[in-house]
Amino acid sequence: MNCMRVPPSFLEDIRGRVTISSVVGRKVAWDRRKSNPGKGDFWACCPFHGEKSPSFHVDDRKGRYHCFGCKASGDIFTFLVEKEGLSFPEAVERLAQEAGLPMPIVSEADREREVQRASLYDVMELAAKFFEAELQAARGSRARGYLADRQLPPAIQKEFRLGYAPDDRSALRSHLADKGIAVEQMAEAGLVISGDDIPVAYDRFRDRVIFPIRDPRGRVIAFGGRALSKDVPAKYLNSPETPLFHKGNVLYNLDKARGPAHEKGQIIAVEGYVDVIAMHRAGLPQAVAPLGTALTEDQLRILWKQTAEPILCFDGDGAGLKAAYRALDLALPLLEPGHSLRFAMLPEGQDPDDLLKAQGPEAVRAVVEGAQPLSEMLWQRALTQNDRSTPERRAQFEKDLRSLLSAIGDEAVKKHYLAEFGERLRALFQPMGGNRGAGARRQPFARAGGNRPFKPNMRPWDLQQPPTAGLKRLAAQSSFQAGAERRERMIVLTLVNHPELVHEFLDAISGLEMAVPELDSLRTQIIDSAALGSALDGTDLRDHLSKMGSGPLLDRLEAQAKRLNEWFLGSGAAQDDARTGLRQMIALHRKTITLERELRAAESAFALDPTEEKLNALKAVREQLSSHTGSEAQIEGFGAASGRSVDAIN
Repeated sequence: MNCMRVPPSFLEDIRGRVTISSVVGRKVAWDRRKSNPGKGDFWACCPFHGEKSPSFHVDDRKGRYHCFGCKASGDIFTFLVEKEGLSFPEAVERLAQEAGLPMPIVSEADREREVQRASLYDVMELAAKFFEAELQAARGSRARGYLADRQLPPAIQKEFRLGYAPDDRSALRSHLADKGIAVEQMAEAGLVISGDDIPVAYDRFRDRVIFPIRDPRGRVIAFGGRALSKDVPAKYLNSPETPLFHKGNVLYNLDKARGPAHEKGQIIAVEGYVDVIAMHRAGLPQAVAPLGTALTEDQLRILWKQTAEPILCFDGDGAGLKAAYRALDLALPLLEPGHSLRFAMLPEGQDPDDLLKAQGPEAVRAVVEGAQPLSEMLWQRALTQNDRSTPERRAQFEKDLRSLLSAIGDEAVKKHYLAEFGERLRALFQPMGGNRGAGARRQPFARAGGNRPFKPNMRPWDLQQPPTAGLKRLAAQSSFQAGAERRERMIVLTLVNHPELVHEFLDAISGLEMAVPELDSLRTQIIDSAALGSALDGTDLRDHLSKMGSGPLLDRLEAQAKRLNEWFLGSGAAQDDARTGLRQMIALHRKTITLERELRAAESAFALDPTEEKLNALKAVREQLSSHTGSEAQIEGFGAASGRSVDAIN
């Protein structure tokens, strides 16, 4: 194979999936003062000649590098050829593997198609400009009204190149024909519908708001159309598969999202075009979306190219939860060290656009901030889908959980999941067994070889040789139990005083990790009451909980809330305020749990390798956790429904 036999489109596909900075970055250290990752602009000392000041420039947007000292320059393939001594075919094969692309079989027919493919980009650009112009023309008034109703102003329309396909079977076809485009090209680009049984080809998109779909380089490769009329079979219509467009390996808005995703270390996948734009308007430009189908393996791998833990954001309804579970099942066999997912579930019945309109950008960002790790989502799913009321059912629950975890392909990742879920099972089942004697059932997921069982609050020196006294003093300061206990108390008390929220937040509170046993037990009692199926009433719920022995605890919780002026926990708070406070507490609690895990990992790393680097990492996590604990973001309008002034709230 030589460079002339590789289709240029295949090389472009590689360039679209693998950034040049990710390849060059393995060989250089970027200069943070001169580099601007958000714009794909990087500087470093040249890897081809010795220098002390950075004159080597890498541009992700152009896919090129250039040294202003030795004049070395090229693209992603040239770099591997010149730096690692690979042949061009070897460089292509290596990068194709990294991009997850099979090597093409090149023939004369392939080369002819490649020439034709290049001209299709021009056709699609002409079509995009036509749709943009029609949106601003007289017959685009209805489409402009629809966009105005969705709060998509002209600036947003221009930024995302939104357009309108007129309610005319030949509007685009006639326009392109005037530009010298053959009907055969229009059909191959998916713009018109033709065939032997169709006398005259006609426009695929009619009376629809148009969303251009671009490749990672920003070239239009397809369109999505939202119908303005209700009397059509499909509300959303995408371009068909074409030489340019394969919807299973394309993410809407990836070209715009890559820079912010790299800068923020975060990428968010939502469900549709308008959701992406809503995220952008909420200050989250790192959002992308699959194209009308469930997330595919190719799309998931593209997300992992951008960041190690992409956030998948789903609508807060049954369909959204099913979609989240499908994504979870897709991801399990693909997990590997350092690569996972986080899940953000929107309030029930709302998509990002709805939430943005109802509560503003802060609410959207709070949902993203509260995204839970894949492990949490998996555990929550297992809890909600399994009955654990008898020993036999608990045994089946454990068996099903083992079977689910067996889908994880990477053995190292699987080992850690088995260990963590074993700890969770022990915590979940411990209250049911009381004090365990010699005849007690073995610990779930116990490892062979006589390894010691997990002990709550185990410190690094319980597993290793005792470190220095300085480490012990440092780690002794790492307990943030008070903050965790306060949030757990606030969550359960809100549910007691506002039982109408139990069903609304059932999935979230069922999967929530709680550190205080008596509060965890109270949470379980509340959920069990909800499971009875009858409508929950505050008085009836309190009576039930008191009969279960939780009366003194409830009195103590109420007294603490009154003393601390936590007004939104009480029965007198408006439901909207209670809902807002509960959602925030859950998000904060989940974030704290994540930070505490990071803290334990940092402690263990420092215990094994007590270097200044590890110490600084430990301090950084501790500072982040310390600043996070007890924080309560101010939400605009919070308390107004309960008749409280801003001064009273603050």
